[in-house]
Amino acid sequence: MVALLRTIQLDPSDRLMFAPAAAPGEWAVPGGFLFHGRPFDSLTRKERVAFRSAFLGIESFGFSTLATVTPVTAAEMDTATDQLAASFVARLGAPDMQTARAAARDEIAFAADLCKGHEAGRLIALHREEDAEGRITERFRALRPRAGSQWAAPSLAGHDRPFNFVETDDDDFDLFGTVRRGDSA
Repeated sequence: MVALLRTIQLDPSDRLMFAPAAAPGEWAVPGGFLFHGRPFDSLTRKERVAFRSAFLGIESFGFSTLATVTPVTAAEMDTATDQLAASFVARLGAPDMQTARAAARDEIAFAADLCKGHEAGRLIALHREEDAEGRITERFRALRPRAGSQWAAPSLAGHDRPFNFVETDDDDFDLFGTVRRGDSA
């Protein structure tokens, strides 16, 4: 099976952490190239979060904390490559489509290589770091679903939500006071 990464949102947190956030279901690449030559200290707060832990959605050039392994057809892979190449020209100033397409093929091949050995639906997370010399390293890990967990709804395929959002009409709600007292919200 040939597979690529697709963005996934298990909860609304990506929309809060990233500017912009990728839409769920976009083809994705790790996207470390966006940070090449940009010292970590020069990044905005949201860029730092994306640097540390986000995949790049190909269509929106937005970020996603997680990606899921998804089977891909040759036609879908070609479309993803062309979309990424077009973004390299329009957003990053690549000199022409031929040059951009070669770089996009490399990025798509890297994403496909990350999917090897994983079944469809496996979640992939990443962590980036910059060392003292400015070199960027990326580590990837596969997240396995937990059966029977509290949040194992069919739409989550056994993956727990990292956060549970609760709305309240109470203008005086004190989250930290609630946590300290041990009350449940």
